[in-house]
Amino acid sequence: MSSEIICVGTEMLLGDILNSNAQYLAQQLAQLGIPHYYQTVVGDNPERLKQVIEIAASRVQILIFTGGLGPTPDDLTCETIADFFGVPLVEDPEVIEDIAEKFAQRGREMTPSNRKQALIPQGAKVLPNPTGTAPGIIWQPRPNLTIFTFPGVPSEMYRMWEQTAVPFLKSQGWGQEIIHSRSLRFWGIGESALAEKVSAYLNLLNPTVAPYAGKGEVRLRVSAKATSAAAAEELIAPIAKQLIDIAGLDYYGADNETLASVVGKLLRISRETLSVAESCTGGGLGQMLTEISGSSEYFWGGVISYDNSVKVGLLGVNPEDLDKFGAVSATVAEQMAIGVKTRLSTTWGLSITGIAGPTGGTDEKPVGLVYVGLAGPKDEVTSFEYRFGTIRGRALTRHVSANAALDNLRRRLLTR
Repeated sequence: MSSEIICVGTEMLLGDILNSNAQYLAQQLAQLGIPHYYQTVVGDNPERLKQVIEIAASRVQILIFTGGLGPTPDDLTCETIADFFGVPLVEDPEVIEDIAEKFAQRGREMTPSNRKQALIPQGAKVLPNPTGTAPGIIWQPRPNLTIFTFPGVPSEMYRMWEQTAVPFLKSQGWGQEIIHSRSLRFWGIGESALAEKVSAYLNLLNPTVAPYAGKGEVRLRVSAKATSAAAAEELIAPIAKQLIDIAGLDYYGADNETLASVVGKLLRISRETLSVAESCTGGGLGQMLTEISGSSEYFWGGVISYDNSVKVGLLGVNPEDLDKFGAVSATVAEQMAIGVKTRLSTTWGLSITGIAGPTGGTDEKPVGLVYVGLAGPKDEVTSFEYRFGTIRGRALTRHVSANAALDNLRRRLLTR
């Protein structure tokens, strides 16, 4: 038993909106243990939608449509589905009544175009919409094929899925098993290097292990199919431990953990404090740290020293070193870290200075050159050089710079 998600709407093809519905449905199908191997996005065109239906209906047993159920002429999902299977549309009086009542509650009069939303394929069941005016359908047009349609508005679709679709699927015997996953997160190693290290695990069947990368980090998704989340975790746990052991310090956390949350946990355990001095990241590092609830226990504050006068006046950077080495240098990064640690009287000081681009680089100091400074107890101080290049772009360079700084502190806290 497998499924396919078909999202209808030209606005998604044009990139005007993000297709969050497919992500939500994929997660929900996994929780029910219903595999899906395809997702399709198609514009508001009847002929192309029919082509999609023909292909999808030949390879899966559950088709899930979102979008194209509104009152406007380009909302053609139900009409096209009915036409494909050679079934007439019929008006459902209960839907008409529901739409009229919702309009009345809002102090508006139902327009003739809204009657279109009450047209459903003959033989289909209405999938009620508690909040909006566009209902969906649950329909089995032929043996071993079930069709669900949902409006494209995410909040409406979520409620309809949870309140009606899930109970129906379970009543049909689907969802007896679930697909449960744990995401292992790594920093400081590339996707190909990590995949090579764990290659022996990438062909497992249950659980499965799959690598993927994004925004400077790599993840290994470990997924298992079982009758419950607890049973799946029993399958996942030993494999996850082996993967973590192989990766060593490159592994930093799992699932929703971030480098900022992991660093915060370590600082809280050691009862130590942190302050930051930022140049090219412009406060991004401080934002990451303060996104964690309770971070005031260990994070005392920071200085955004964008201009050299701030580096000198607030952080105590030696102006002669600025002239000799430049603001983007190991020497200045170290002095920034010492300065903020001293001024704010914290255990640790963390600094970032670099060239985020797209302008400002030279042959000697190209765009993407970043230095991280780390000052700790007993007056120890060190720095780290990164060359992120120009391909990442300004926003991503700033993001990976802040995370690289956190990763250096994490490793230091774990290995001292």
